Amino acid sequence: MNENQSEKKSDRSSAYAALAIVLGFGLVLLGLPKLVLWIGYFSPVLAAVVGTLGIMSFFIVLWLRARHQKRRDRS
Repeated sequence: MNENQSEKKSDRSSAYAALAIVLGFGLVLLGLPKLVLWIGYFSPVLAAVVGTLGIMSFFIVLWLRARHQKRRDRS
């Protein structure tokens, strides 16, 4: 496989990963309000923690992916 084919494969892989991240986060956002309201019935503090983690999950996933790619590119 030459370098150009390798780049296309890498671009396609990145596109699939981005699609999975966006769809996954979209599903989390769709269910998050009902989940937070249900948890809030029992514990408002726990509901705030779950809501915060739900929103932060998008940034955590992106941060972990960037760390993985940086480590992969170094080797």
